[in-house]
Amino acid sequence: MSYLQKTKDLHAMLDQGKDLEALDIFFHPDMKAIEKPSGTVRNGVAAQKEAVNQWLEMVQEFHGGGTIAITASEEDRISMTESWMEISFKGAPSPTKMEEITVYHWEGEKIKEMTFYYHDVMLATQQITPAQ
Repeated sequence: MSYLQKTKDLHAMLDQGKDLEALDIFFHPDMKAIEKPSGTVRNGVAAQKEAVNQWLEMVQEFHGGGTIAITASEEDRISMTESWMEISFKGAPSPTKMEEITVYHWEGEKIKEMTFYYHDVMLATQQITPAQ
């Protein structure tokens, strides 16, 4: 099966809220997850599952979401997606729309590394005064 099709299957699961199950199916046990806005790096499926669980604890309600585009370079063993979701965080006054680009690096049949590029909503909502 192509990396393009595997990525489509992965995102079909993610769009159904099956994030934890998808980690077991599509990701190498020694995978690495990199969040570009924060620089956070997680090593291993167990660490990524813990991060997903912590993130889900902050969410009050999902209002919608989906995958906009998927592409792949089979010879380079890389696939990429553009996705979005609208959620309400616990204690937040209104829903937030989040958009993300994810790059997957495949090793054989499993994802060995994924990098998330997204707008850091928490940072963007802080009042930051320019340096004088």
